[in-house]
Amino acid sequence: MKIVFFGTPEFSIPFLQALIDDPETEIVGVVTQPDKPVGRGGEVQASPVKTLALSHHLQVFTPTSLKTDPKILDALRYLNADLFVVVAYGKLIPQSILDIPPHGVINVHPSLLPAYRGPSPMQWAIAQGDVFTGVTIMLLDAGMDTGPILSFERIDLGAEETYTTLSQKVETTGSRLLLSTLKRHMAGEIIPLLQDNTKATITRLLDREDGHVSWSEPMEVTERKSRAYGEWPGLWSIWQRSPDEQIRLKLLSVRPSDFHAELSPGSVTVKDGRLFVDCGNGTLEILEIQPEGKAKMSAKAFLQGNREIQNARLA
Repeated sequence: MKIVFFGTPEFSIPFLQALIDDPETEIVGVVTQPDKPVGRGGEVQASPVKTLALSHHLQVFTPTSLKTDPKILDALRYLNADLFVVVAYGKLIPQSILDIPPHGVINVHPSLLPAYRGPSPMQWAIAQGDVFTGVTIMLLDAGMDTGPILSFERIDLGAEETYTTLSQKVETTGSRLLLSTLKRHMAGEIIPLLQDNTKATITRLLDREDGHVSWSEPMEVTERKSRAYGEWPGLWSIWQRSPDEQIRLKLLSVRPSDFHAELSPGSVTVKDGRLFVDCGNGTLEILEIQPEGKAKMSAKAFLQGNREIQNARLA
């Protein structure tokens, strides 16, 4: 089974590694996004997928555009692959490329389609308070996650599930499901299942403002967001420390509390060396915090140098 793999971030790595390790698959090419500057220093780095591919002496392509680069079309046709596999490549695959492999373009999507189409399905599942999600293996078409389903598997969400822990579950379950699905698909054993578009939920890219706490929301909603948005954009709020000083606080770890100050949303209470903030229907305890420009620290350590936050109101 000759395969071209499309992927870019760390999330793609277990899937590419599974295909490399399987004796029934041969990776004839890897397509990933171009090297990019990273961090404050702006050092140009290869994507995680490119780094892994080169370590296995695989042929790598880094087109700036799949739509406008004529060389990538010719290169992909020349590889004569049976199918393409896409895992978090980062851009839509144009029809001109979808038409190349005789057995189609296979995509791994971390939700139970048609629920949570789009770029942020794992974050949305946690933030919405779902008790389960899953992995879907599908055939790509020109739409966004609208193609027919080849297989799927449910993944239960724990009460303290984070984006990081869910990603690990998806990687383990999804890489195994991908291999078995590819073999059954090539053998003609799967009848693709069309999605019911009327049941689709569309997610969007998260931005920095999504992590800005709205303290009028229920404490359960804010706590779920803290677990969903841990990687990006994080959970944060603004403390007006003085008329001339405004501090952005990253709230790295929070939990619902049995303590109820019954104050207006955003109001801060310090009690027994612990930090509490009132929400729309209860009180959250802040366990770990990071003031802008400083290292992360426990709430207790933060309070030692910021006692004036007592009775403040976060925004």
